[in-house]
Amino acid sequence: MPIPHPRISRHVSTRRGPALVVLCLVQFMLVLDDTVVSVALPSVRDELGFSAAGLTWVVNAYFLAFGGLLLLFGRAADLLGRRRVFLGGVALFGAASLACGLAQEPWHLVAGRFVQGAGAAMAGPAALSLITLLYPGTAERAKALSIWGGIAGLGATMGLVISGALTGLASWRWIFLVNLPVAALALALLPRLVGESRATHTARLDVPGAALGTGAVLALVYGLLQAGESSWSEVTVLGPLALAAVLAVTFLAVESHVAEPLVPLSFLASRTRAVAHGATLLFSVAMFAMAFLLMIHLQTVLGYGPLKAGVAYLPYGAGILVGMWLSSHAVVRLGIRPTLVTSFVISAAGMLLLSGIAPGDGYASGVLPGMLVSSLGCGLSLPTLTVAALTGTTRENAGLGSALLGSVQQVGGAVGVAVLVTLATRHSDARADSTGPMRAVTEGFSLALTVAAALLALGAILIATLLTARRSGSAAGARGTRT
Repeated sequence: MPIPHPRISRHVSTRRGPALVVLCLVQFMLVLDDTVVSVALPSVRDELGFSAAGLTWVVNAYFLAFGGLLLLFGRAADLLGRRRVFLGGVALFGAASLACGLAQEPWHLVAGRFVQGAGAAMAGPAALSLITLLYPGTAERAKALSIWGGIAGLGATMGLVISGALTGLASWRWIFLVNLPVAALALALLPRLVGESRATHTARLDVPGAALGTGAVLALVYGLLQAGESSWSEVTVLGPLALAAVLAVTFLAVESHVAEPLVPLSFLASRTRAVAHGATLLFSVAMFAMAFLLMIHLQTVLGYGPLKAGVAYLPYGAGILVGMWLSSHAVVRLGIRPTLVTSFVISAAGMLLLSGIAPGDGYASGVLPGMLVSSLGCGLSLPTLTVAALTGTTRENAGLGSALLGSVQQVGGAVGVAVLVTLATRHSDARADSTGPMRAVTEGFSLALTVAAALLALGAILIATLLTARRSGSAAGARGTRT
């Protein structure tokens, strides 16, 4: 059944192409800020006087707010208006970016990063839900979401490139200040390009469900982030994880009894969406950990400076663009399942190639092959996962579907950093005395990426066995929607 177009204000004519460009540009900015501070952390520490423990919260504050508040704001966008929530989120993100760029004390920057994350949690799902409603046809939606998913992957990668360039050539403050023109452009243009849309029936926000769901995700992400800094047996890790489990169980119990739940249990019953979210979790675990570990490996083992390490990632962005272009065609012609299985296998192969990087390897022979293969798989995977996760979403729940996908990605990223990065670090520490520091770090890096490749292979198996063997719509129907 075709998905209806959103209600459009009679004063605003919807121009889908320019609207897609603006929405994708904002998404690029939001995802970029997941990783943009990574290379700049030493400079931030030196200028603002961060402690080692405090510095991690420059990254974690954004991660925590973004991942924890997605469900709340995703559903709020459905009920209050997607354009309104999107514009509010962009304005909040821009103001917080300015505060981060002007920060004079450590707490200024951490607070600004948390507010940035809150703005991203407002704008991200609202933007994605607008796209799903602006492009209702099978083929056109696949292409639009392929562009969206590819831009998201490109943003995560280019954050490292931009961070290295701006930190090396100017100042770390510019990694935040460059957001201001993008935010201003979106605030000026989007109201002229797309009208308001919201759920057609009058509904109230499920406040108990919102509190429990948001609390569960916040506690889970916080516990996983803490696990990356200390032992899994510490109360600072076990406490939040136990709280997350209790809140999640209570959330499910409450949602099964309220008339208008935050997350209708029927929404979670779709097999395609369930498999897509499971695969997204595995993919996010592997890719977030790889990006973190590879950047460290380039600088500590291969001796790259911040600028060189950032520039080294440029081919990764090019590979994502190629994969994104292939994805938009493969989903329509082959279907979701074959495209996802192929993309996960390619990503796993790239991860194994990267795991073989050793001290003394050259860039072209040691780093580039794995980077290109991995990026191609990433460009194929992310857009297709987005298409699968949003299958069947409507005007009533597009924001919720987008928020669930974003929450899974953020939780997966936190798991990847907490588990795989910790695995690499502890293996390196255990082997340092017997093999030497550089060899030990290399072994830890290789072990973590090998596990990441195994997770991607597991994802390919789950997709092949559990995902319904059908195309994203019939081939004829897909061709029929082309213009």
